[in-house]
Amino acid sequence: MRKDITGFIDDYIKEMEAGQAAVFAGAGLSVPAGFVDWRHLLAPLAVELDLDIAQETDFIALAQFHVNANSNNRSQLNKAIIEAFSTGAKPTESHRLLAGLPIATWWTTNYDNLIERALSGAGKIPDVKHTVAQLANTKPRRDAIVFKMHGDVDHPDQAVATRDDYERYAGSRGAYINALSGDFVNKTFLFLGFSFTDPNLEAVLSRIRQTFEGNQRRHYAIFKNRTQNADEDDAVFINAKTRQSLVLRDLERFNIKPLMIDDYPEVPVILGELVKRYRRRTIFVSASASDFGVWGEAQVTGFMRRLGATVMDSEVRLVTGLGLGVGNALFTGAVEQVVRKGQGHMEDRIIVRPFPQALPDPDREDLWETYRQTIVAEAGVALFMFGNKEVGGAIQNARGVEREFEIAREHGLVVLPIGATGSMASVLASRALADPDVYLSELDGTQRAQLAELAKPVADLATLIEPIMALVRGLKGVRK
Repeated sequence: MRKDITGFIDDYIKEMEAGQAAVFAGAGLSVPAGFVDWRHLLAPLAVELDLDIAQETDFIALAQFHVNANSNNRSQLNKAIIEAFSTGAKPTESHRLLAGLPIATWWTTNYDNLIERALSGAGKIPDVKHTVAQLANTKPRRDAIVFKMHGDVDHPDQAVATRDDYERYAGSRGAYINALSGDFVNKTFLFLGFSFTDPNLEAVLSRIRQTFEGNQRRHYAIFKNRTQNADEDDAVFINAKTRQSLVLRDLERFNIKPLMIDDYPEVPVILGELVKRYRRRTIFVSASASDFGVWGEAQVTGFMRRLGATVMDSEVRLVTGLGLGVGNALFTGAVEQVVRKGQGHMEDRIIVRPFPQALPDPDREDLWETYRQTIVAEAGVALFMFGNKEVGGAIQNARGVEREFEIAREHGLVVLPIGATGSMASVLASRALADPDVYLSELDGTQRAQLAELAKPVADLATLIEPIMALVRGLKGVRK
């Protein structure tokens, strides 16, 4: 992936972790779902005005012309909005990828409800603001705010569409301008499907530039390189290409960095990489032990405690279910390190999900399966260590650790079974190393060799810690 894209991903992940990432969605984000852009939306109205929609570029004026021609009655415009955006279209892959990330601030000029539906589908509670009055209210336990600054499809009579609407905007919806101005100062925006021709956004950007000139926050926008259409002559294409380069250069005034792509399918690819890189900053540790092997309980728990501390030093989050015999030591080491070094809020670094025990067997197995699915999905990398339990006085390999390995693969996590710790972890390591293209496809040749080294028996478990963390750091793009 290009250097500018990876630079954006690194920066945006930091902003997400700080709670300062935002998205601004334009019409282009919804087009892959089957929704129309403004040109297609207004095409029938242009016919009524005896205009050729192919030659029109000022769609705000076109909407106003139609209202004027109908004695200031906008019922046909409202009808066009309802028919265009009230379909059963589903959120796109880009919507779904973004909704799964910790982005709490969303702005859009779109009327459709794809953003809020994607957030709900990701198990989040969206607080939608499509009227000024709603800005003063807070939805309980919300996970994200969706500012629909031009209105909502269910209220087309209030939609911002005509020149009159834009001219009245500062008076009727000025609170949106103030809120957006504040977010531009405090958050890093990713613009998607946006053409930067909206007068309201231009006013906000100008205000911020004048106030913070030379100290504006960096934002990002994804653009498709202008290519020549099949029915477009050379002169028209050259003019359009030149204009795009000028628009991109103009965005520098507002510290908006363009990220250029050749085709729109590249957008979900970039977002998919963003999701993958973000998730890899969280590791899930699957481990249990009733038998501590040749090392003894003291060495095993000491190893797990030190591993927990080292994970915290590597700037990753830890997810653990407090596995039998070793989970508490891992958790203790992590907590000690966070407290000792004052590494921020503990709940942001450690996710603990102890397995419920006080249930009869049939109910417990069903609940544990659902529980495992939820826990594992929170991470991007999974470590598997030890993995044994006592059943009827005999030591067996833990089927639960194996199931977590299977679930991790189903959710696309990078699986790292540490075979040197024995028991089920050794079984899983042998399985993965025997067919690395299936089980270890995310690892390069060097990383596969590192994992193979971690499958060899060791007398001192502490010698495994640095090689394990080197793998983890490499997967999240950090090498120390």
